[in-house]
Amino acid sequence: MKSAIIVVDEKSTFGNRWKKNTKNNNTMIPVLYLLLAALCIASPIAQATATSAKSKNDVCSGHRVTVPFSSRTLLPLNHRHGPCSPFPSSERRVPSMSDSIWRGSSAVAKRPTAPTSLETLEYVVTVGLGTPAVNQNLYVDTGSDVSWVQCRRCPVPAACHPQKDPLFDPAKSSTYSTIPCGSAACRSLDDYGCSGRLCQYAVAYGDGSNTTGTYSADKLTLSPSGYAVDGFRFGCSHTAQGFGDDLADGLIGLGGGKPSIVSQMAEKAFSYCLPPSASYSGFLSLGAPPRWSGFAVTPMYLVDTHYLVFLQGIVVAGRRLRVPTSAFAAGAVMDSGTLVTQLPPAAYRALRAAFRKEMRSYPLAPPPSDIFDTCYSVLNESSSGGDVMIKVPSVALVFDRGATVELDRSGVIQDGCLAFTSNDDDASVGIIGNVQQRTFEVLYDIGGGAVGFRPGAC
Repeated sequence: MKSAIIVVDEKSTFGNRWKKNTKNNNTMIPVLYLLLAALCIASPIAQATATSAKSKNDVCSGHRVTVPFSSRTLLPLNHRHGPCSPFPSSERRVPSMSDSIWRGSSAVAKRPTAPTSLETLEYVVTVGLGTPAVNQNLYVDTGSDVSWVQCRRCPVPAACHPQKDPLFDPAKSSTYSTIPCGSAACRSLDDYGCSGRLCQYAVAYGDGSNTTGTYSADKLTLSPSGYAVDGFRFGCSHTAQGFGDDLADGLIGLGGGKPSIVSQMAEKAFSYCLPPSASYSGFLSLGAPPRWSGFAVTPMYLVDTHYLVFLQGIVVAGRRLRVPTSAFAAGAVMDSGTLVTQLPPAAYRALRAAFRKEMRSYPLAPPPSDIFDTCYSVLNESSSGGDVMIKVPSVALVFDRGATVELDRSGVIQDGCLAFTSNDDDASVGIIGNVQQRTFEVLYDIGGGAVGFRPGAC
């Protein structure tokens, strides 16, 4: 396989749920090529190189950097489709869910009118639930509040989606309890009801999937640290529909509402780092770091469940785009459950024009989905091998109070395309998607009303 050289332009300012003659030897040339080819094929070095190139995406490389702050509650965070996934290797494939790119639960997210088939980027952590603790592999979602797991027994087998692990059995946990109907915890839910004296919850996500069951409490152990949250409130799901062949056991809600795990903890802060690809691990940390050094910090506003921030501008290849600050007046939601960032139309048009100008040496290619409109086949070739030198312009997002976040290359390109899209109008709330958050430790300080970005964290 041919090697690829990727060059990132360094001209920058800063670094609802729901990635070709000889005259007399013409006859000898084919023979020489055949001999050279045979030698290359037989060469142990060539074979090792080919094997390495073929399998490099099939090996979990763990953390790219040393994760700091060892005293914090850190959980490995992995993409559900990849070598680091906790799910069986036979299931690590690109899904074909029509809503995958917009899977997040955010109520402000607007789904496209046409279906898409791009891979959804959902991340999974492993926690322990109950006494004794039983491992549960849960999706991480900043766009929803209610955490839930599938519980025994499903009233109808088809009512529960398939998962890797056995269903959680409340009867086997000595610390399990149900939430009484009419209690403050029950009333904190957006959608609840009663079955006898038991509180019942219901959650419907932006892509049409939903879960219902008994609102419960049990001990949550944040493996592998051993730190535990007693009386952790969650949904014991008896019906989960619309999740396709997802193998996760449930979801952990990191939104800003009262049912969220964040609201149930003494320290109202958390952070995560999404890895640059599925071949690496990131992390989830509950609590704030001992210091804020290295973070670009911007104000954050809690709107119900959602974490709202304000962009002020965009920088491409070191030049700030001529987009008025007023274009971003509607704000943008930080969302781990939506794939790519959605910008106001005026901002997206300016970004697209500047990016295409910097990439003018390469021809545009047909997009893999109607979501994207600025794609280059050469970018896909570079990720799989090829003797092409690709200059990808740097892109930085400028947030309120001057917090400038220069995106990692993996946060600029997705499937060979510019990884941004446009809202329907400038008045719509935007979304900062998870592709743009890759490799940053994104810190949510709910008590302090701020979001911080620390580059190169995973």
